[in-house]
Amino acid sequence: MSLYINEIVSVAGKPGLQRLIVKRANGLIVESLNGDKKRFPTSLTQKVSFLSDISMYTYDGDKKLEDILKTLHQKVEGGLELISKKNSSQEIQTFFRKIVEDYDEDQVYNSDIVKLVSWYRLLKDQLDFNQLTEPENDEKVKEAKKSNAKANLKKPVAKNTPKAQNKAKGGVKKSGNLKAG
Repeated sequence: MSLYINEIVSVAGKPGLQRLIVKRANGLIVESLNGDKKRFPTSLTQKVSFLSDISMYTYDGDKKLEDILKTLHQKVEGGLELISKKNSSQEIQTFFRKIVEDYDEDQVYNSDIVKLVSWYRLLKDQLDFNQLTEPENDEKVKEAKKSNAKANLKKPVAKNTPKAQNKAKGGVKKSGNLKAG
């Protein structure tokens, strides 16, 4: 099965990367890309970032993560050694300067670079770096991105929805349990 960058997500608070399985009304179902392939749901309150939407700061604007991953892969194939969080700050910056020469070191932190390398390690055997994105006709990904963008918007209340009556004393408002009938 081919995996594309536009179906890979990073879920805040969860380690590693996940693959989008399906969109639900109240979030997404994702599958871990580490060895265990564990599936779990996300909620509308969790921050979910599609890798295809991530970019890094350069002095000339932003550079898409997809382009950075392609360059990183080419450099690693050419013999560049990957860094880890154990490397010094200077070694991390020197390494990344070989990938993105004009990156903005005031806005791209060493932790961002280390995270990028850890993502690359996860993805290197699962992605074809020559074809990172599939055509944008993938409805599953489009719908999930659309749903994710609307996650923090409040839903309008219908005008004919019954309101819970306040029977509490002392000015304390208690919400009633309304059930759709």
